Amino acid sequence: MKRIKELLNWTIKDVIKMLIGTLMFCIAINIFVVPNDLYTGGVLGLSQLIRSIVIDIFKLNITFDFSGLIYYLINIPLFIIAYKNLSKSFFFRTLIVISIQTIMLTLIPTVSIIDEKLTNVLVGGLLGGAGLGIILSCGASTGGSDIIGLVFAKKNNELSVGKLGLILNVFIFSITGIMYGLQTMIYSIIYSFVDSLMLDKMHEQNICSTAFIFCKKNPKEINNYIKNELNRDFTYWDAKGGYDDSRTYIIYTALTKYELIKLERKIKECDFNAFMIKSDGVGIKGEFEKKF
Repeated sequence: MKRIKELLNWTIKDVIKMLIGTLMFCIAINIFVVPNDLYTGGVLGLSQLIRSIVIDIFKLNITFDFSGLIYYLINIPLFIIAYKNLSKSFFFRTLIVISIQTIMLTLIPTVSIIDEKLTNVLVGGLLGGAGLGIILSCGASTGGSDIIGLVFAKKNNELSVGKLGLILNVFIFSITGIMYGLQTMIYSIIYSFVDSLMLDKMHEQNICSTAFIFCKKNPKEINNYIKNELNRDFTYWDAKGGYDDSRTYIIYTALTKYELIKLERKIKECDFNAFMIKSDGVGIKGEFEKKF
C-alpha cells in the first residue's frame, strides 16, 4: 500500500483536479454526446459503436450506457503499453482514472439538456477537452488513444496528443458515416476537433516553453532545482544591472509549461525580487524530451 502511494505521488490538489476533470469528461459524453447519437472517436468511440451494434443485433432495452465497461476491457492491452513505455506512476494513475470514469459513465444518466445539436457538439467538445487536459496535467489519462498519443508525442516533438487523436479518429468516423449517416459523422468530427483543440490548450505538459530568469540571490539553488528536480538543462551567466550597476545572474532554460509553473514557485522561494521573461508554445528542435 505504501509502495503504491509513493508511485502515485498525488497531492490532495491533484486528486481533486483528477476527479473534476473526470467528471467534466463524463458529463460531456453522457449529456452532450450520447443523447444526440454522436460518437467521440478513439477507443471510447469504438466502444460506443460496439455498444450500438450489440443493442441493434440483440434488440436490448437497457437504461444505462455500458460503453464504459467495453472501454475498460479494450484498455487492458493499452495498460501494458503504458506500463512499458511510460512511467509506472502514469500507469497506476491512469488505472485509477479509467476505473472512476467507467463508474461515472455507467451512473450518469444519458439525458440531453439542450435541444440544438450543434450547441451540444460545441459545449461537449469544450467540456470534454478541458476535462481530458486537466487529467493529463495531473500525470494520468483516460486511456485509449491518449496512451498511444503520449507514446508517439514523447518520441516526436512535432506531435501532440490532440493531433494524434484526430488521426486515429479517421477510421472510427468512417465507420460511423457508413452505419449511421453523413450528418452523424460530420457532427462527431466537429465534436472531436473542438475536443482536441481544447485538450492541447489545457495539456500543460505538451506545451513547450522557454524562460529567462534574472535574480540577485541564490542562483545555485535555482540551477540545482532545474537540474535535479525538473531534470532539465540550462545556460547561465553573470551580468550587471544597467540601472544600479549591481551584480545580476541570468539563467535560461527550455521546459514544458507544467514544469515552468513549478519553477516559478521555486524562484519566489529563492529570490522574491527575481523576475522572469517566459514564452509559451514555442517550437523546439533537437533533443528535447517531453515528460508525461
